[in-house]
Amino acid sequence: MILIQSWQEASKTAFAIRQKVFIEEQGVPEDLELDELDPLAMHALAYQGSECIGTGRLVNIGGGYGQIGRMAVLPRFRKNGVGQAILKRLIDQAQSEGMVSLILHSQVTAIPFYEKQGFQAQGDIYDEAGIAHRNMILLLPN
Repeated sequence: MILIQSWQEASKTAFAIRQKVFIEEQGVPEDLELDELDPLAMHALAYQGSECIGTGRLVNIGGGYGQIGRMAVLPRFRKNGVGQAILKRLIDQAQSEGMVSLILHSQVTAIPFYEKQGFQAQGDIYDEAGIAHRNMILLLPN
């Protein structure tokens, strides 16, 4: 089950997942993990039973554009379609809000995952929080 919630509703649960994946596992500094976009975003929370096992967010950046970010799945639940289900739910949410295009900052190691979902890499590789990233875009059907 995947729920879409505001930051007010999702903050404790979403941050717990992000803390385990980004801060503890990947070494992202805690002060970079939470940002000014969290309160503006809709957050997807994936559950297996009563346990939250993954999260992602969608920010409406205006002009028909959205940004997906903070995609994280607990290690023991990876490679089982959880990330794909979260991403699909966020794409569906973007379409329901009338967005025509989505962007994201993909970790270089995750580019093949996003390409399978229709995203295309754009531009050069850059550093974000000490991790190599590349921008990706998805044009949504009308």
